[in-house]
Amino acid sequence: MSSGPVPGRAPYAVRKRGLWYDLPPSMPSLRAELGPMLRLALPVVLAELGWMSMGIVDTIMVAPLGPAAIGAAGIGTSIHMAFAIFGMGLLLGLDTLVSQAYGAGDHRDCHRWLVHGVALAAFVTVPVMALCLLVAAALPSLGFHPEVTPLLQGYFGVVVWSTVPLLTYAALRRYLQGMHVVAPIAFALVTANLVNAAANYALIHGRFGMPALGVPGAAWATVISRLYMVMVLWVAVQRVDRARNTGLAGVSRRLSRERLARLWRLGFPAASQISIEVGVFALATALAGRLDPVSSASHQIALNIAGASFMVPLGIASAGAVRVGNRVGAHDPAGAARAGWTALALGSGFMCLTGLAFLLMPHTLIGLFLAGPEVVALGGSLLLVAAVFQLFDGLQAVATGVLRGLGDTRMAMLVNLGAHWLLGLPVAYVLCFPLGLGVRGLWMGLSIGLIVCGIVLTWHWRRRIAHYEATGFVR
Repeated sequence: MSSGPVPGRAPYAVRKRGLWYDLPPSMPSLRAELGPMLRLALPVVLAELGWMSMGIVDTIMVAPLGPAAIGAAGIGTSIHMAFAIFGMGLLLGLDTLVSQAYGAGDHRDCHRWLVHGVALAAFVTVPVMALCLLVAAALPSLGFHPEVTPLLQGYFGVVVWSTVPLLTYAALRRYLQGMHVVAPIAFALVTANLVNAAANYALIHGRFGMPALGVPGAAWATVISRLYMVMVLWVAVQRVDRARNTGLAGVSRRLSRERLARLWRLGFPAASQISIEVGVFALATALAGRLDPVSSASHQIALNIAGASFMVPLGIASAGAVRVGNRVGAHDPAGAARAGWTALALGSGFMCLTGLAFLLMPHTLIGLFLAGPEVVALGGSLLLVAAVFQLFDGLQAVATGVLRGLGDTRMAMLVNLGAHWLLGLPVAYVLCFPLGLGVRGLWMGLSIGLIVCGIVLTWHWRRRIAHYEATGFVR
């Protein structure tokens, strides 16, 4: 096989038995894209892992308070994110718009999208917080276990106030990411973990002269760490502008109804898709909370571990969205195809490895959370279920990202709605409650939805990118 392009031959060609065979552009070379993809993806993956590890640290640090405390912190985080994630999802349109503007070399357009992204984040904060406060008032009537409910009320009533910095952070992150500035994002998340851990230690257990707040202390630590992340990214935005002399200070702050509408049209399906996916797992967590505390704690710990592995393809998906968007902005269909297929190969390869780890040492992984033997045994069985869907979970995450780079956010919304809410969740409920499989049944049902999502979205990406390569138009 040739080590590079040969004069007079197609860009994709192999030599076999002395003869050259041209390969179609739809079979892109991973080698050409691998370096740029990894340079962008690795800091983003580190950032996603940092994001997930904040929840893991919360779980570990409330674990000494008992299974009910683990369940309360996990349920509170899941319910809050089920609402806040919609606002964050609206800003995913910035991946497409900023990356395409950057690929076209239009820095002013990137700045204008930042202004409108921050404005949209501010607008959507009000309804998100209002809904969260309504849920907070209704928590006693939602049927949670009596040991979990009072702890959940204390946690959720505090974590709601992290919504404002959370959505502002999302806007700043998408802007920086679209311009290939990812190191500050990783730095913000890694150092925010240190802030979160220190605040947890002080506020949960009453160290450094602080009151011992118990479970609500973990929520206050989350608020503090999210404020810190916003400050770090805002400083990064200013530093990047000064270093590149791109004129951010002089860009118009006047809001355009047309731009907000375009951001909404792209962001609403993406927000719906991610809300559908996160919402189904939040509801599963709530259903697990109606079981005994051991089931709830086992579910939460196993979900943290599976979620940590998911952060890698999620980070690759973000990098894939940016790389595909850059190539679309530069009118390079072959480059967009290379970017997308490389991202899919990286994401699926990693999830195959984590699936193998879940099969070989499930109880060891659960034991890292210092949980009791009952939780370790049940949680280990849940990781065995997770091993089955790992590959498909990675495929659906990355396919959603690379489709977003093409400007396609609608299909992922529809597929997630059908696979999770119309198929996976009903099956999960029946297996859990009527058939008596408990939390294991929940995970079996949810795995069906993930498998369907992975298959359908990968197939849809293949169709869309083939059309773009053949016609040069993103339909």
